[in-house]
Amino acid sequence: MNEITIRRPDDWHVHLRDGAMLRGVADFTARQFARAIVMPNLTPPVTRAADAVEYRQRIMDALGAGADFTPLMTCYLTDATDPEDLAQGHAEGIFTAAKLYPAGATTNSANGVTDIANIYPVLEKMQEIGMVLCVHGEVTDPDIDIFDREAVFIERILGPLLQDMPGLRVVFEHATTAEAVAFVGITGPNVAATITPQHLHINRNAMLVGGMRPHAYCLPVAKREKHRLALRKAATSGSRKFFLGTDSAPHAKEAKESACGCAGIFNAPYALESYATVFDEEGALDHFEAFASLNGPHFYGLPVNEGTVTLERAEVEVPALVEAGGSSLVPFHAGQTLGWRLRA
Repeated sequence: MNEITIRRPDDWHVHLRDGAMLRGVADFTARQFARAIVMPNLTPPVTRAADAVEYRQRIMDALGAGADFTPLMTCYLTDATDPEDLAQGHAEGIFTAAKLYPAGATTNSANGVTDIANIYPVLEKMQEIGMVLCVHGEVTDPDIDIFDREAVFIERILGPLLQDMPGLRVVFEHATTAEAVAFVGITGPNVAATITPQHLHINRNAMLVGGMRPHAYCLPVAKREKHRLALRKAATSGSRKFFLGTDSAPHAKEAKESACGCAGIFNAPYALESYATVFDEEGALDHFEAFASLNGPHFYGLPVNEGTVTLERAEVEVPALVEAGGSSLVPFHAGQTLGWRLRA
């Protein structure tokens, strides 16, 4: 197979940032994807429907007139989130989902939830109205090894939560472990997961072998090889429970290469090419459309996109740097050659 045409896909997890960075990176996502679940961890975060309306307009302004792209907005949950306000935002079509960041788990998560019990009234309301909860699935207990935090989150937080609220619709975002794959696989149809391109391509050696490599550092961190293989198997299996979510997270080169480098991998420029390479390597191109274009809309209850995109087998050289928003960014696969190209 030398080319593949699929329904136009969506990105069910992306960071578009704000200000100059937003204006610099938004086109990379919009050129490939019809819709995207946009993360709300700005400074300050998107915690109210009014915030989301304003942010959505800034995204569309950054793309310019005629952009064929729909941002799907999310509410950043805090200990003080009002269940009724959240439900009203959802009913009015402003919020597609709400995002659980455990406080301190990742970039701009300081305002996140300090204890899941604090938002049980919010989650009960979400279960009642069928609103999707997107979770950053890591505990933040300093006694828990960073490579174990996802598995412990499942055991301590997510498993008990779904026992208490078996109808809650949950997306386990950027799954990184075999434990997450297994958990999603055995739960009901109300639980699904997104998988990033980086967690399909790299294991933790990419960060640590031959020197500290900050551009391979993201949260959740890449894990052992057995976890990468479990993710590849899940993504390419054809299961409706797994779908595309890039977690593209742009940071300026100097912010990544500092004494305390930022977490995040900027994969938006070649996201589809990166995913297609994995499906090709696994002999699963026949399942690529489901993962990229069908499973996400099915879970969120949204229509499948009408348009199509075509990828062709051709070498694509990923540049060492991408200029965006007045900054130099190092893209995922920088300096490497991918075997698939998105046809213009």
